[in-house]
Amino acid sequence: MNDAATLLPEDEARARILALAAPLSAEWVALEDGLGRTLAEDVMAQRTLPPWDNSAMDGYAVRAADLAGALPVRLPVLETVFAGGAPRQEVRSGTCVRIMTGAPLPSGADAVVMRERVRPVPDGGADEVDVLEAVVPGQFVRPRGEDAREGELLLAQGTPLGIPELGLIWGQGMLSAPVPRAPRVAILSTGDELCRADEAPRGRIVDTNAPSLALAVRRAGGLPSLLGIAQDTRDSVAEALSRAQGFDVVLTSAGVSVGERDYVKEVLAAIGVEQHLWRVAIKPGKPLVVGKRGTTLFFGLPGNPTSSLVTFELFVRPTLRKLLGHADVAPVRVSGRLEGKLSKPPGLAHFVRVVATWKDGALWARPLSTQTSGALRSAAAATHLLHFPREASSLSHGDPVELLPVSWGA
Repeated sequence: MNDAATLLPEDEARARILALAAPLSAEWVALEDGLGRTLAEDVMAQRTLPPWDNSAMDGYAVRAADLAGALPVRLPVLETVFAGGAPRQEVRSGTCVRIMTGAPLPSGADAVVMRERVRPVPDGGADEVDVLEAVVPGQFVRPRGEDAREGELLLAQGTPLGIPELGLIWGQGMLSAPVPRAPRVAILSTGDELCRADEAPRGRIVDTNAPSLALAVRRAGGLPSLLGIAQDTRDSVAEALSRAQGFDVVLTSAGVSVGERDYVKEVLAAIGVEQHLWRVAIKPGKPLVVGKRGTTLFFGLPGNPTSSLVTFELFVRPTLRKLLGHADVAPVRVSGRLEGKLSKPPGLAHFVRVVATWKDGALWARPLSTQTSGALRSAAAATHLLHFPREASSLSHGDPVELLPVSWGA
């Protein structure tokens, strides 16, 4: 039981968990509520955008062939076209049209000369200009259908909806989009030693896990519901979990190790939850249990506050992202260098809380002085988790390291 070699590596544990999850059923939401979600189905273009060739610059619409010889070339100006207007005249050989950004390109023109490359003719008023620079066909022209063509695929199912993607959909005249619905997540804390923040402690400590996990769930795109605090008895844990009906994910904290009053695993088995893994080769967060009943996923997280946050970051948040339809769900990892030294026994991968700052062309990670799993202050100060590999026993100053930006920060 104490042999670290029998524990699941972090990446294998996450792969097993993600294999249990699939995007949830779709719902239509207003586009402004879709930011950060993913498309549940393909979106086809209903409009061609832009609907006409238009100018990318303030300047003069010309025939490029008129400027192929010696410069400057003097051209009469037929009219001025503003954005929102329409050209009335065709650009014939040897003529031009003054045009503003976004205005439709007149018939006959195939390029635009920037106004900075054009000189008014002295005493010629606005009716003639000298063009000082040649252009090629298509220069400074935004072609019709550059952004979208009616009937083509605009955005594929699974596309994350950022601001440009939502802008594309708005441009089609749509006000809503189909996305996987937000996961409903029940959260339960266990422990005789716990009380709510609004209760008199009387020898107990305030439960910070449930409200902290609720915020993490909300930030990840889920809808959290608090089930309260269960006492360290089978009956209390069972009664609390009986209220976890109709949720997509259930999170418990504490009661998943091998203590005399750790009943969560036992109760999960009794209510029909099939256990898919228990204990991962990481610190903090080793006593993690994951199971499934029907379509509901159960995560038994460790009870120490930082352990629960770290296991949420490594395993729960990726799962919520998959339920929300994201394809790339693994925690982001960036390269950095270690400031200082680290050592540990081989066997467990450590996720060390660090402050990372950019200097001398690299991201330097300084481990925080407190790494105990019960301390929230170092979690509050951390910008990243440093992955100290399972098989390694020491890291030296300047060594390359892998860093995971934490999602729980401000």
